[in-house]
Amino acid sequence: YRPEAHRLAPWNRWPRRLRLPQLLRLRAAGCETASVTADTNHRLSGWGRLSVPGREVCPENLVEGTTGATLSRGLGRSYGDASLPPEGVTQVVGTRRADRILHFDEDSGWLRAEAGLTLRTLNRLLIPRGWFTPVSPGTQEVTLGGMVAADVHGKNHHVAGTFGRHVGEVTLRTGSGRVQTCSREVEPALFLATLGGMGLTGHILEVSVQLQKISSAWIDRESVRTHNLEESITTLMELGVRWPYTVAWIDCLLGGASMGRGIVEGGHWVASDVAPSQSPSPKRVRDVPVFAPNFLLNRFSLGLYNRFRYWRHGRGTRRQVVSYEEFFYPLDALGEWSRLYGRRGMTQYQCVLPREAGDDAVRAVLEEVHRAGGAPFLVVLKDLGDEGEGLLSFPRSGFTLAIDFAVSSETVNLVFRLDELVLDRGGRIYLAKDMFTTSEHFESMERERLPAFDAVLRRWDPQGTIRSRQWERLRSGGSAG
Repeated sequence: YRPEAHRLAPWNRWPRRLRLPQLLRLRAAGCETASVTADTNHRLSGWGRLSVPGREVCPENLVEGTTGATLSRGLGRSYGDASLPPEGVTQVVGTRRADRILHFDEDSGWLRAEAGLTLRTLNRLLIPRGWFTPVSPGTQEVTLGGMVAADVHGKNHHVAGTFGRHVGEVTLRTGSGRVQTCSREVEPALFLATLGGMGLTGHILEVSVQLQKISSAWIDRESVRTHNLEESITTLMELGVRWPYTVAWIDCLLGGASMGRGIVEGGHWVASDVAPSQSPSPKRVRDVPVFAPNFLLNRFSLGLYNRFRYWRHGRGTRRQVVSYEEFFYPLDALGEWSRLYGRRGMTQYQCVLPREAGDDAVRAVLEEVHRAGGAPFLVVLKDLGDEGEGLLSFPRSGFTLAIDFAVSSETVNLVFRLDELVLDRGGRIYLAKDMFTTSEHFESMERERLPAFDAVLRRWDPQGTIRSRQWERLRSGGSAG
């Protein structure tokens, strides 16, 4: 398949040395390592705990393993049904064993790797060598293929754009069975449809990406406590002028004048001559061992948590040097944290509201969640820059809100009302987080971009071989949930 991949460079020896422990972890996660017959005694789920009958088959050779397959996925960290098979299909391809680095140029930073390589592994291998992914989502538990499929964005979108901006080539097995390498020069329509295309243009086999040179593994972080939503947005914009990475945690449990108060952060990589002499120790991951009772996270308990987090920061501005894991991936320290919501599951509603809609659009979304009695565990506000290149890439110039809340009998209705607000203000939703949006809302939000995306699917997958449960819901008029 790729003979050069087996002439292992120093950074790529670990997959072979640790093959047995890796195999045990895969089996513990329910990922079969050879072709098997699917049955309904196994279930697949997304991060929000929505589950369906099915199982993963995890081949080491994705070219062979994806032949005739309906869907492939990485770590299954999309919140809803984006990585779940459609009705009647009970087997998907897991990419986790296809995790080799195929080539890395330590002078230029160009990396080529198989789609199943995780960001956590990439960071552990290459940050000590002075390289980091140019765009990082809020978790390391994601594969390169997943980062392309969702065209992920990070805290530096206002300066660096989406992950897809830094991707050079992608190799796919399309729905027609053809293995095709695409780029901005070769089959550009297929390439741009793949960026943010949620894996629907083909099974992603390999990714080539330009990494970012960094001077240390430490981040200089500045944080500011704000008193209301207007101040949070103003501070976020001001920090964005000085810092390449910015983000705001905000409290939407409080109404009135205090709604949207929070903590706004900015950061950049610390120069090697002033960074701590020792490398940061990897954060120990502590798993949530069992599903919490459904009543654990409610407005009272989360209100106490929000007040504690807000007042612990103290007044004014704080400045400190922290590890890259603490800055970029705070939630990764708690493994299986979605279990805190109990067996009912959880979802994250993430939307982008165009800048011209103004601050009132952000307030309208928060007020709707507040009126509905929602108790979000996490509300994140980020400033986004230019629209991504991908035909269905999520970001556009404006503000994005990500709101976590438990799934309940009112969730579908709440999402419907939020979609109405977002649609009315010219925004869109993030497919990697979506679980309940209707086809009517989605097609209205994307009416200008869908024809070009559909044309790519018709050319490369005329039989509609590659499908997901999410795509059938969003494009066939199926009901949410």
